[in-house]
Amino acid sequence: MARQFDIKKPVAPYVFITGAGPGDPSLLTLKTHQLITQVADIVVYDRLIPDEIIGLIPENIEKIYAGKSCRKHHMTQDEINQLLVDEAKKGKIVVRLKGGDPFIFGRGGEEAEFLAKNGVPIEIVPGVNAADGCCAYAGIPLTHRGLATGVRFITGHQQKGQPANLDWKNLAAPDTTLVIYMGLTHLDEIAKNLIKHGLDSKTPAAAIQDGTTKNQKSIITTLDEIYENVEKQGFSSPSLIIIGKVVAMSDLIKT
Repeated sequence: MARQFDIKKPVAPYVFITGAGPGDPSLLTLKTHQLITQVADIVVYDRLIPDEIIGLIPENIEKIYAGKSCRKHHMTQDEINQLLVDEAKKGKIVVRLKGGDPFIFGRGGEEAEFLAKNGVPIEIVPGVNAADGCCAYAGIPLTHRGLATGVRFITGHQQKGQPANLDWKNLAAPDTTLVIYMGLTHLDEIAKNLIKHGLDSKTPAAAIQDGTTKNQKSIITTLDEIYENVEKQGFSSPSLIIIGKVVAMSDLIKT
């Protein structure tokens, strides 16, 4: 008898684009767990997927590493797109396993678009995104009455590592929380532009590296000192930058 949450295996070809969460293996969703342990014929996974999650995949399910980081590509995005189509059209159920949530700076939309254009049925399975997970573990609420009425997720760079072309005036809103993905490389420029366009230089700011994992480290500082502190402490990818009044609550409610 099928259990209440069992997933019916679809007819191949079929691709699930799934989010594995921000790092803590226990944040993997029940649905994604079932996909990689019971449904998949092949799992194509990214660099930031923890070994503990990869270890859940049975030996009879094929695994392909497709990791990417800034300026270091095991496979290019175009190669990954084509791989997903090719493997699916061999008559396989493919699980594309991505860090965080596939639709928040995960390029899941590009992969879904390519698959759809090539006639491959797809399903998107959300994951706990990095902003939610990392900020929660650091005790930073993304919104809070009286401090932040909204939150914006932005990227610190565009293609080929170039700085993102952002609307700095709108981003410098004092009642908004900014969460910056991939922001380390251009952090000095980001901070200076926000200050230049009106955001108080003493606005609380945080950096979180390896969020939700046993290696998580974070610093709480101010916008005008965030770059200097990140450099001093040798932060590296994956790291999130959070800017806004809510950051000051970390000392009160961090877990």
